[in-house]
Amino acid sequence: MSYGQNDTITGGVERVYNTSFHKLLRMFTLSILVSFIGTYVGMEFVPVEWIIPLVIVEFIMLISAFFIRRSKGRSVGYLFVYAFCFISGITIFPSVMHYANVGGSGLISTAFIVTTVIFGGLTLYAYYSKRDFTFLGGFLMVGLLTLIGFSLVGMFIGGFGSTLGLMIAIGGVLIFSGFILYDISQYRHGLADEAIPMAVLSLYLSFINLFLYILRLLGFSRD
Repeated sequence: MSYGQNDTITGGVERVYNTSFHKLLRMFTLSILVSFIGTYVGMEFVPVEWIIPLVIVEFIMLISAFFIRRSKGRSVGYLFVYAFCFISGITIFPSVMHYANVGGSGLISTAFIVTTVIFGGLTLYAYYSKRDFTFLGGFLMVGLLTLIGFSLVGMFIGGFGSTLGLMIAIGGVLIFSGFILYDISQYRHGLADEAIPMAVLSLYLSFINLFLYILRLLGFSRD
Protein backbone atom coordinates (compact mmCIF):
# COMPACT_ATOMS: atom_id res chain seq x y z
CA MET A 1 0.00 0.00 0.00
CA SER A 2 1.40 3.42 -0.96
CA TYR A 3 0.85 6.43 1.26
CA GLY A 4 2.28 8.90 -1.26
CA GLN A 5 0.22 11.83 -2.52
CA ASN A 6 0.09 13.29 -6.01
CA ASP A 7 1.31 16.81 -6.80
CA THR A 8 0.81 18.48 -10.19
CA ILE A 9 3.87 20.03 -11.81
CA THR A 10 3.87 22.96 -14.28
CA GLY A 11 2.99 21.84 -17.77
CA GLY A 12 0.47 19.30 -16.66
CA VAL A 13 3.06 16.63 -15.83
CA GLU A 14 2.04 14.72 -12.74
CA ARG A 15 4.48 13.17 -10.33
CA VAL A 16 4.06 11.27 -7.11
CA TYR A 17 5.28 13.19 -4.08
CA ASN A 18 5.85 10.68 -1.33
CA THR A 19 4.58 12.81 1.54
CA SER A 20 5.13 10.25 4.28
CA PHE A 21 8.71 9.48 3.18
CA HIS A 22 9.67 13.15 3.10
CA LYS A 23 8.08 13.62 6.51
CA LEU A 24 10.17 10.68 7.72
CA LEU A 25 13.35 12.38 6.49
CA ARG A 26 12.39 15.65 8.20
CA MET A 27 11.70 13.89 11.48
CA PHE A 28 14.96 11.94 11.11
CA THR A 29 16.91 15.18 10.62
CA LEU A 30 15.31 16.50 13.79
CA SER A 31 16.40 13.35 15.64
CA ILE A 32 20.04 14.08 14.72
CA LEU A 33 19.65 17.65 15.99
CA VAL A 34 18.17 16.38 19.28
CA SER A 35 21.09 13.98 19.59
CA PHE A 36 23.54 16.89 19.13
CA ILE A 37 21.76 18.76 21.91
CA GLY A 38 22.08 15.66 24.09
CA THR A 39 25.82 15.49 23.37
CA TYR A 40 26.22 19.13 24.39
CA VAL A 41 24.26 18.51 27.60
CA GLY A 42 26.41 15.44 28.28
CA MET A 43 29.55 17.49 27.80
CA GLU A 44 28.48 20.35 30.04
CA PHE A 45 26.21 18.93 32.72
CA VAL A 46 26.22 15.11 32.99
CA PRO A 47 28.72 13.43 35.36
CA VAL A 48 30.65 10.50 33.94
CA GLU A 49 29.16 8.12 36.51
CA TRP A 50 25.71 8.69 34.97
CA ILE A 51 26.72 7.28 31.58
CA ILE A 52 26.33 3.56 32.42
CA PRO A 53 22.86 4.03 34.00
CA LEU A 54 21.79 6.03 30.94
CA VAL A 55 23.08 3.27 28.63
CA ILE A 56 20.90 0.83 30.60
CA VAL A 57 17.93 3.19 30.13
CA GLU A 58 18.66 3.22 26.37
CA PHE A 59 18.69 -0.56 26.27
CA ILE A 60 15.40 -0.79 28.16
CA MET A 61 13.83 1.76 25.78
CA LEU A 62 14.97 -0.24 22.74
CA ILE A 63 13.53 -3.46 24.13
CA SER A 64 10.29 -1.64 24.97
CA ALA A 65 10.10 -0.21 21.44
CA PHE A 66 10.56 -3.69 19.99
CA PHE A 67 7.67 -5.13 22.01
CA ILE A 68 5.45 -2.11 21.33
CA ARG A 69 6.12 -2.52 17.61
CA ARG A 70 5.04 -6.15 17.76
CA SER A 71 1.81 -5.26 19.57
CA LYS A 72 -1.10 -4.78 17.20
CA GLY A 73 -2.63 -1.32 17.26
CA ARG A 74 0.22 0.21 19.27
CA SER A 75 3.20 2.30 18.20
CA VAL A 76 5.87 4.46 19.78
CA GLY A 77 5.41 8.22 19.65
CA TYR A 78 7.73 11.08 18.76
CA LEU A 79 8.26 11.96 22.43
CA PHE A 80 9.62 8.46 23.05
CA VAL A 81 11.88 8.61 19.98
CA TYR A 82 13.33 12.03 20.71
CA ALA A 83 13.83 11.18 24.38
CA PHE A 84 15.86 8.19 23.21
CA CYS A 85 17.87 10.34 20.77
CA PHE A 86 18.59 12.87 23.53
CA ILE A 87 19.84 10.17 25.91
CA SER A 88 21.81 8.58 23.07
CA GLY A 89 23.52 11.92 22.43
CA ILE A 90 24.59 12.01 26.07
CA THR A 91 25.92 8.44 26.10
CA ILE A 92 28.01 8.79 22.92
CA PHE A 93 29.79 11.84 24.32
CA PRO A 94 32.62 9.81 25.97
CA SER A 95 33.39 8.12 22.63
CA VAL A 96 33.33 11.44 20.81
CA MET A 97 35.65 12.99 23.40
CA HIS A 98 38.04 10.04 23.17
CA TYR A 99 38.47 10.50 19.43
CA ALA A 100 38.58 14.28 19.79
CA ASN A 101 41.59 13.73 22.06
CA VAL A 102 43.11 11.41 19.45
CA GLY A 103 42.62 13.57 16.37
CA GLY A 104 41.07 16.83 17.46
CA SER A 105 37.72 18.31 16.46
CA GLY A 106 38.70 17.89 12.81
CA LEU A 107 38.45 14.11 13.18
CA ILE A 108 34.90 14.40 14.55
CA SER A 109 33.87 16.80 11.77
CA THR A 110 35.37 14.55 9.10
CA ALA A 111 33.60 11.48 10.49
CA PHE A 112 30.26 13.32 10.55
CA ILE A 113 30.68 14.64 7.00
CA VAL A 114 31.66 11.20 5.69
CA THR A 115 28.70 9.63 7.50
CA THR A 116 26.31 12.23 6.07
CA VAL A 117 27.64 11.72 2.53
CA ILE A 118 27.36 7.93 2.81
CA PHE A 119 23.88 8.15 4.32
CA GLY A 120 22.72 10.60 1.65
CA GLY A 121 24.23 8.59 -1.19
CA LEU A 122 22.75 5.30 -0.02
CA THR A 123 19.37 6.94 0.59
CA LEU A 124 19.25 8.39 -2.92
CA TYR A 125 20.35 5.10 -4.45
CA ALA A 126 17.85 2.98 -2.52
CA TYR A 127 15.03 5.46 -3.16
CA TYR A 128 15.48 6.01 -6.89
CA SER A 129 16.82 2.64 -7.98
CA LYS A 130 14.43 -0.18 -8.80
CA ARG A 131 16.32 -2.64 -6.62
CA ASP A 132 14.64 -4.13 -3.57
CA PHE A 133 17.07 -4.39 -0.65
CA THR A 134 14.65 -5.93 1.83
CA PHE A 135 16.26 -9.31 1.12
CA LEU A 136 19.23 -8.07 3.15
CA GLY A 137 17.29 -8.27 6.42
CA GLY A 138 18.37 -11.78 7.45
CA PHE A 139 22.00 -11.27 6.42
CA LEU A 140 22.20 -7.98 8.30
CA MET A 141 20.83 -9.49 11.52
CA VAL A 142 23.41 -12.31 11.34
CA GLY A 143 26.11 -9.73 10.63
CA LEU A 144 24.97 -7.57 13.54
CA LEU A 145 25.02 -10.49 15.98
CA THR A 146 28.49 -11.47 14.71
CA LEU A 147 29.66 -7.89 15.14
CA ILE A 148 28.35 -7.80 18.71
CA GLY A 149 30.10 -11.11 19.42
CA PHE A 150 33.46 -9.89 18.14
CA SER A 151 33.00 -6.61 20.05
CA LEU A 152 32.48 -8.54 23.29
CA VAL A 153 35.61 -10.58 22.55
CA GLY A 154 37.51 -7.34 21.91
CA MET A 155 36.37 -5.96 25.28
CA PHE A 156 37.82 -8.95 27.15
CA ILE A 157 41.11 -9.23 25.25
CA GLY A 158 41.68 -5.51 24.76
CA GLY A 159 41.78 -5.93 21.01
CA PHE A 160 40.11 -2.72 19.85
CA GLY A 161 43.43 -1.19 18.91
CA SER A 162 44.59 -4.29 17.02
CA THR A 163 43.68 -5.95 13.73
CA LEU A 164 40.51 -7.24 15.39
CA GLY A 165 39.48 -3.69 16.20
CA LEU A 166 40.08 -2.64 12.59
CA MET A 167 37.97 -5.55 11.34
CA ILE A 168 35.18 -4.62 13.75
CA ALA A 169 35.23 -1.01 12.51
CA ILE A 170 35.09 -2.05 8.84
CA GLY A 171 32.38 -4.60 9.59
CA GLY A 172 30.32 -2.00 11.44
CA VAL A 173 30.53 0.45 8.52
CA LEU A 174 29.41 -2.23 6.05
CA ILE A 175 26.59 -3.60 8.23
CA PHE A 176 25.02 -0.24 9.08
CA SER A 177 25.38 0.90 5.47
CA GLY A 178 23.39 -2.20 4.63
CA PHE A 179 20.76 -1.30 7.22
CA ILE A 180 20.33 2.10 5.57
CA LEU A 181 19.68 0.44 2.19
CA TYR A 182 17.29 -2.00 3.88
CA ASP A 183 15.37 0.70 5.75
CA ILE A 184 15.01 3.07 2.80
CA SER A 185 13.94 0.17 0.58
CA GLN A 186 11.12 -0.51 3.05
CA TYR A 187 10.00 3.09 3.42
CA ARG A 188 10.41 4.50 -0.11
CA HIS A 189 6.87 3.52 -1.16
CA GLY A 190 5.38 5.33 1.83
CA LEU A 191 4.31 4.33 5.31
CA ALA A 192 1.44 4.97 7.68
CA ASP A 193 1.73 8.12 9.79
CA GLU A 194 1.72 6.18 13.05
CA ALA A 195 4.65 4.08 11.78
CA ILE A 196 6.91 7.08 11.14
CA PRO A 197 8.30 7.46 14.71
CA MET A 198 9.56 3.87 14.72
CA ALA A 199 11.03 4.36 11.25
CA VAL A 200 12.80 7.50 12.51
CA LEU A 201 14.27 5.49 15.38
CA SER A 202 15.49 2.80 12.98
CA LEU A 203 17.17 5.32 10.67
CA TYR A 204 18.67 7.16 13.63
CA LEU A 205 20.24 3.97 14.97
CA SER A 206 21.71 3.17 11.55
CA PHE A 207 23.11 6.70 11.16
CA ILE A 208 24.58 7.07 14.64
CA ASN A 209 26.18 3.62 14.59
CA LEU A 210 27.61 4.27 11.13
CA PHE A 211 29.06 7.53 12.49
CA LEU A 212 30.65 5.78 15.48
CA TYR A 213 32.24 3.06 13.34
CA ILE A 214 33.54 5.58 10.82
CA LEU A 215 34.94 7.56 13.73
CA ARG A 216 36.69 4.43 14.96
CA LEU A 217 38.01 3.70 11.47
CA LEU A 218 39.39 7.22 11.09
CA GLY A 219 40.85 6.95 14.58
CA PHE A 220 42.92 4.00 13.38
CA SER A 221 44.40 6.12 10.61
CA ARG A 222 45.41 8.76 13.17
CA ASP A 223 46.89 6.14 15.49
